[in-house]
Amino acid sequence: MNFEKARFNMVEQQIRPWEVLDQNVLDLLMTVRREEFVPAGHRELAFAEVEIPIGCGQVMLKPVIEGKILQALRVEKTDSVLEIGAGSGYFAALLAARAEWVRAVEIECALVKLASENLARNGVDNVVVVHGDGVDGWAERAPYDVIVVSGGLPFVPQALLEQLKVGGRLFAFVGEAPVMKARLITCEAEGRFRTEDLFETVVPMLKNAPRQDPFRF
Repeated sequence: MNFEKARFNMVEQQIRPWEVLDQNVLDLLMTVRREEFVPAGHRELAFAEVEIPIGCGQVMLKPVIEGKILQALRVEKTDSVLEIGAGSGYFAALLAARAEWVRAVEIECALVKLASENLARNGVDNVVVVHGDGVDGWAERAPYDVIVVSGGLPFVPQALLEQLKVGGRLFAFVGEAPVMKARLITCEAEGRFRTEDLFETVVPMLKNAPRQDPFRF
């Protein structure tokens, strides 16, 4: 398989037509080698417009979804980033290429190992993958400039919002199948947030995702 041609086609035929036009994002997707983070049995699907199973009921998101998230978050070199759901480590690698550092929290031991090994093998040294349940964030290094929730949530827990810096951005897939909202939340001031729904999709739910919003009656 010609990976470079497949990578080019992924960017030009899948991602750019879906209004991912930020050249920095497109360049990043051309640079970070997606095939290095795909399970060996699925490498031929590395650039296909599909979710790729990585074990433990989790998947790598479609490339176009990853592009849309990166474009929305506008990650800067000085940003501290929390990723909830490390998966294969690929999206952490994308974030790390733009940020100062990334803390990726993963609840499945097998995926902690997978992501850590993939990141180390590809020379990504500003990501730490930790084992834990990140559904309420990771207070140890809070607050963050950017928070990315890589699995579905029925609602965004207040604890996550409280771990955003003023000016910080949070991305999450909110709702339940058959339709979830890809949601960008920006902290405009202490305790004040602006919400924008970017597109609709469906992704696997986070393990231990809360089922009832305690602030909604």
